[in-house]
Amino acid sequence: MILKGIEISSMGENCYIVGCEETREVAVIDPGGDARYIVNFLKENDLKAIYIINTHGHIDHIGGNRGVKEATGAQILIHEQDAKMLVNPASNFSFLMGTKVTSPAADKFIDEGDTVKIGNTVELQVVHTPGHSLGGICLKTGNIVFVGDTLFQGSIGRTDFPGGSYKQLINSIKDKLLCLDDEVIAYPGHGPATTIGFERQHNPFLQ
Repeated sequence: MILKGIEISSMGENCYIVGCEETREVAVIDPGGDARYIVNFLKENDLKAIYIINTHGHIDHIGGNRGVKEATGAQILIHEQDAKMLVNPASNFSFLMGTKVTSPAADKFIDEGDTVKIGNTVELQVVHTPGHSLGGICLKTGNIVFVGDTLFQGSIGRTDFPGGSYKQLINSIKDKLLCLDDEVIAYPGHGPATTIGFERQHNPFLQ
């Protein structure tokens, strides 16, 4: 499996590229920063982006959608409850930064229980984890899970934005993530990777 993490945003957002070594087809998860960097990386490594997957619709996770889609033709996938954020600067909070950033609309909605297949070898299982946003999702494959802004090393996502809920986020983490094995590696939208076991034992928000 191809797996590359890239920190490319001034806000420290992590973009991940995951895909199939056999076909060189990949998904770009949360291209929130400079799309040119992502596109160059794809070209330099002979990778074909077939999907852009947004774990939620905030500006720091969708800011590169347009550039990556225009360069690659990849389909944009997001949960339906966050879809309006793609096209509305007020909803994705880019207006708070003095800009009005939009993404092309979603090509397809994904929800709990769906599977996104990439090439011959990779299947991403969609897990709906609302709380940071209404349509927040995580993506699990093998012993790794991409958790967006649901869970961080020693912390959790903010819940003070519209659509956020502290109670809902904690329930999402406990019901959907802490049921995974301790060894599962969690790749968050900001900061370093962690493991489910570490967060189960040491995350102060989960005790």
